[in-house]
Amino acid sequence: MQQTPFDAQGSQIRWTEAAGEGPARVYVHGLGSASTVYHAHIASRPELAGRRTLFVDLPGHGISDRPADFGYTLEDHADALAAVLDAAEVRGAEIVGHSMGGAVAIVLAHRRRDLVSRLVVTEGNLDPHPRPTAGSSGIASYEEGAYVSGGGHARVLEHVGPLWAATMRLADPLALHRSATGLVRGTEPTMRRMLEELDVERVYLQGALSGELQGGAALVAAGVRVVEVPDAGHNVMFDNPDAFAAAVAA
Repeated sequence: MQQTPFDAQGSQIRWTEAAGEGPARVYVHGLGSASTVYHAHIASRPELAGRRTLFVDLPGHGISDRPADFGYTLEDHADALAAVLDAAEVRGAEIVGHSMGGAVAIVLAHRRRDLVSRLVVTEGNLDPHPRPTAGSSGIASYEEGAYVSGGGHARVLEHVGPLWAATMRLADPLALHRSATGLVRGTEPTMRRMLEELDVERVYLQGALSGELQGGAALVAAGVRVVEVPDAGHNVMFDNPDAFAAAVAA
């Protein structure tokens, strides 16, 4: 495990790292998740093994610190991720981001082009104000106090099911709510526009069971390689690990 401060108070963001050759590959989890849980089984596959690999837990999640005075916006998370790469002396990394982690990766590439050579975004949030679901929009529908101390967090844990709850229960409720709120609010320019305009190699993975990707044709026209993964929903790396690993390795 490695760590580095990400705010003025010295709060630590942490990651685990596997040694290897070539440009670093950095895995970033989604809202209420943890990077090793979602990606270690992918990184160890023969077609991906041997690269220097970092599994980063964003602030408020997993093994990273959870300061109460941190904003947890997408920009805040991207700056914390940049602190990891700076501390690890990584440049030109391949960032593999799932869901919120995909949005964070896009913002990172927009703000710190020197850190990123390739983006693999798995069902990443591209637009603000998504339709109501049990995910970020459901969490953000609560007022902060009602979510953190008024029973909202417990209700969401019951609703999301055991798989997501297994890692969500490790996230700080305040950090989770603020992260969800920032994700729903989005960025300016939007994550979609950033992704379309970035001059790095970009891959967007969409689980076929999640339905058609909104605005997919425009992404392709902008040079993004859009891959629909069969027999997979939002958690592509669990539902179809063979296809997921192939897309990352391609």
